[in-house]
Amino acid sequence: MRILSLRLIVALILGVTLVSVISSWYQVRTDKDALRVDLERKAETFGESLAAVSESYLQNGDTTGLRSMLRRFDDRDHLVGIEVFDSEYFALSSTGKANVLLPETPQLLKDAIARNRTETNYMRSGFRRMYVLAAPLHAINNSVAGGILVVYDTGYIRAQVFREWGQAFAHIAFQVLVIVGITLLIVRWSLAGPIQRAAEWMKTLRTDRDVAPPSPKDLDFLHTLAQEVAPLAESMRQAHAAAETEARLRNTNESLWTAQRLADHVRTKLDGNNLYVVSNREPYIHNRQDGDIKVTVPASGLVTAMEPILRACNGTWIAQGSGSADRDVVDEHDCLQVPPNDPKYTLRRVWLTKEEEEGYYYGFANEGLWPLCHMAHTRPTFRASDWRYYNEVNSRFADALAEQIGDEESPVVLIQDYHFALLPRMIKERIPHARVAIFWHIPWPNPEAFSICPWQQELLDGLLGADLIGFHVQAHCNNFLNTVDRVLEARVDWERFSVRRKSHWSSVLPFPISVDFLEPENVVSDTNTAEERSELIAELGIETTFLGVGVDRLDYTKGIVERFLAVESFLERHPRYQGRFTFIQIGAPTRSNIPEYSQFHKKVRDEADRINERFKGGKWKPIVMLDRQHSHEEVLRYYRLAHLCLVTSLHDGMNLVAKEYVASRDDNRGVLILSLFTGASRELRDAIIVNPYDTQATGEAIARALEMDVEEVTDRMTRMRKSVSEHNIYWWASSLIGDLCDLRLSRDTVLKTTIEGTRRAS
Repeated sequence: MRILSLRLIVALILGVTLVSVISSWYQVRTDKDALRVDLERKAETFGESLAAVSESYLQNGDTTGLRSMLRRFDDRDHLVGIEVFDSEYFALSSTGKANVLLPETPQLLKDAIARNRTETNYMRSGFRRMYVLAAPLHAINNSVAGGILVVYDTGYIRAQVFREWGQAFAHIAFQVLVIVGITLLIVRWSLAGPIQRAAEWMKTLRTDRDVAPPSPKDLDFLHTLAQEVAPLAESMRQAHAAAETEARLRNTNESLWTAQRLADHVRTKLDGNNLYVVSNREPYIHNRQDGDIKVTVPASGLVTAMEPILRACNGTWIAQGSGSADRDVVDEHDCLQVPPNDPKYTLRRVWLTKEEEEGYYYGFANEGLWPLCHMAHTRPTFRASDWRYYNEVNSRFADALAEQIGDEESPVVLIQDYHFALLPRMIKERIPHARVAIFWHIPWPNPEAFSICPWQQELLDGLLGADLIGFHVQAHCNNFLNTVDRVLEARVDWERFSVRRKSHWSSVLPFPISVDFLEPENVVSDTNTAEERSELIAELGIETTFLGVGVDRLDYTKGIVERFLAVESFLERHPRYQGRFTFIQIGAPTRSNIPEYSQFHKKVRDEADRINERFKGGKWKPIVMLDRQHSHEEVLRYYRLAHLCLVTSLHDGMNLVAKEYVASRDDNRGVLILSLFTGASRELRDAIIVNPYDTQATGEAIARALEMDVEEVTDRMTRMRKSVSEHNIYWWASSLIGDLCDLRLSRDTVLKTTIEGTRRAS
């Protein structure tokens, strides 16, 4: 009660003081402004009259009469003095202390003479505050012959302000004393007693005994509260049960998936089991910069999707430690809690040597599997040494995962991408009861193309250790099943899209990945797109009217050269856009230590330079190449200001750039030109679908996009945004993990039913 009383009193004191101070400040400020206005008006009237009289003396050359006239005003209220100058700023006459306080010719007088008008200003000389009026003096021919200074003392205004503040503080102190006294009496007589009696009764209620409440007279005005306390526990229990039911209904019926809904949904699906995510890239990277450790989060849709789940279930993320300070922040088990500011789940780092990374990641994964699966006319390279490192690293991750899982009964493991094709089988061998899924983020080629790989049987067998294998689209699932059917001794069930190998069933299903879709209320809308577009064009140092954008890693699968050729064809066939259309290519360098990538980077740059040289004119450039890493915020700006976005991948699993562009256009403008060889083209049917190898047709698609009716642009973008909104990254994660949990649960139930039926029959 003492704390309550103290808080109440302090709050009242602060409130009353704050209100009184603000009110007093306003009153003092009003009075101060009124005094200043009065002084300024008086000075202006006096100064104009004095200037007119002084001009007549100057015109007659009567400086003696001028001095005599000025001395008559020495005793005027708050007047410090008057000075008269000729056009050369020589003092002709002075009264009072004006020449002492203003020993040099003030700039104010110079401005008044130069501008031939009256100038005023507040000035200080030492500790003395003054108001100075400077006016020009004219000769007979109306030319400026000099000037006059009238100086007033404003100290009386400051003195009045201090007097008012003193009175205000005395008034505030009196108010505070009275209010504190009244408050203490109210707290003592009207609150302390009833609250004390209610507290004793509630203390008794904690024993769960059937205790009758005190009489209404005893509880006084707390009687209503007392009536609600008894059933409070039961009401809370019922409310909690109702909330769980509502959450289940919401997860069933809502169309928009959010991070919170995903967390709730997966928590229910996991039913207390732990989730383990395995990826090559880690969600948090620690690097040493300028003697400090900096934490960065890589731009990744996977991080966006997985973090809410891992936070909700206190899961574990296993990834390669790649930062220069990663080893400095882990414990003896190579683990740390993340996120750094609000730890919710565990990050387990696996360490690789430079040789292992070269062989496993750059070698087998990116010089072998990547070109093999993308079929983008780049010959895959397979080396026995790279395959050995790939096996060793997959085994290293399997050991780390088994160590983290320990003796858990029903762990759930989600493996990411082509870096870990062998990992599912390795996990099943170590932890047979684990539920395992792997999502393959790149395309799966046809059986003939995949047969190039010398270790195709080992890769397929490793993948079929998973309970669920996910691809972006059904076509990739079909290619995978055809490959298994041709290469391995396994039973392929085409009706259920599953494979049985070594007495183990693996489901093969499509899960089209997406992006985080920001709702309009969470997006800072650009109210003047044209103005911001002009600013961007100026920053780029070019002159143009229409903007196109492409955002890619500098990878040979993205069709960047074909894109440039399409721009060239467009400008050839539609010369009216020369000088008016510029295509901006944001190309982030990647895997530069692989020769094919460094050569491709040079080829892209050379092609851009060739086209720019061909069409060059003034400050206009047809292609602007920005080959550096850009933040998400930087890229978002280009998305929102471009009239069109070109996505011309030669072969792609999904291509999230297309969906990022759609998600960014909360103005429902912009046209997406999309390669038919992307997974996104199956969903974003309102894009202009093109064959990137047909550069002339792609160029015509650019013209169509720029000339498309605004209503059609809006309708197309609205439908695409609805698709991306409903099938966002959280929907993808919920589908993948939810299907994995349901898949294992249904099989266990079927197995149990079969065993029980056999027992009854026998």
